[in-house]
Amino acid sequence: MIDFQKTEFIKSAVKPVDFIRDGRPQITFAGRSNVGKSSVINSIVKRKNFARVGSQPGKTNQINYFLSDNRVYITDLPGYGYAKVSKAERDRWGKLMESYFAEPELISAGVMIVDARHKPTADDVTMSRWFKDTSCPVVVAANKVDKVKKSELQGNIALIRSTLDLGDDIKVIPYSAETGTGRDELLAEIERLLV
Repeated sequence: MIDFQKTEFIKSAVKPVDFIRDGRPQITFAGRSNVGKSSVINSIVKRKNFARVGSQPGKTNQINYFLSDNRVYITDLPGYGYAKVSKAERDRWGKLMESYFAEPELISAGVMIVDARHKPTADDVTMSRWFKDTSCPVVVAANKVDKVKKSELQGNIALIRSTLDLGDDIKVIPYSAETGTGRDELLAEIERLLV
């Protein structure tokens, strides 16, 4: 078992030469700018302000590396989609992400974070395809499940699954960074994917 509470920030990569290539597994976290990606990472490592939670979506504009238990990296990709930034800055992020995904051996497992309340966006579909193209194992965390009516949850999960065209082998885990719902299940799935 990986002790995710033993996690430290290592570095930020702003260009491909900065990517860590030391052979340790990398769990790559991706999600839209306002989906609560930093909050999900904070809930996993059980620390409030560990991955910075921006009041403005799109604060992560580089790839951030965190080392857990001296064994695996949590790789936090820039949020995509919503962020109110210049087109030049968005293009720079896009190139950085493309370079990262162009080295599929860097990604040991993917954690894609989507909003449990809404149908995934075109950007979510693109990110899902990028993960598929690397052939790395992936799990989807449907965050903000605490804001979804119980009666709507199954339908929302089914919509996420069909919109992202997920195979039966890919788990969609109802998650709440607020309440911790789904944390144990997500950690167990990450461990399974890394084997």
